[in-house]
Amino acid sequence: MKFVAVTACPTGIAHSQMAAENLEQTAAEQGHDIDVEIQGAMGAENELSAADIEAADAAIIAADTSVSRDRFEDADVPVVKGTVKDAVNDVEGLLAEAVETAGGDAEVDTSETSKADDTTAADDSESQRRRGGDRSKSLANRLKRLFT
Repeated sequence: MKFVAVTACPTGIAHSQMAAENLEQTAAEQGHDIDVEIQGAMGAENELSAADIEAADAAIIAADTSVSRDRFEDADVPVVKGTVKDAVNDVEGLLAEAVETAGGDAEVDTSETSKADDTTAADDSESQRRRGGDRSKSLANRLKRLFT
């Protein structure tokens, strides 16, 4: 499948890049094609073109800040929303939701704030996501590997 993604955090120094790297590596491992735009305080890197968005089966927004969805809605591309933490710690789950969403038109929001507001989703075991992800991919473990 072909995906486009936007990662964004308020400072855009490290977490956005880590999230983008995880998305790119895991998508490649799973046989998907993905283009990732990184947004931060310094602006956007690897900006997605209209052609990239049009060709995508789904879009992933992994952001802790506001990201405009207009360009995805204009191209009628389904959107999966998550946090940067989701893309760093549970990228497999985020990509699985994107694969699921690519078949339909509904937008899926995986961020914790939307789940807290939706009490019916909390009761539905299928709508709950596994929390925590792979601890070997945490920031602390990555830094340990980097400095050892």
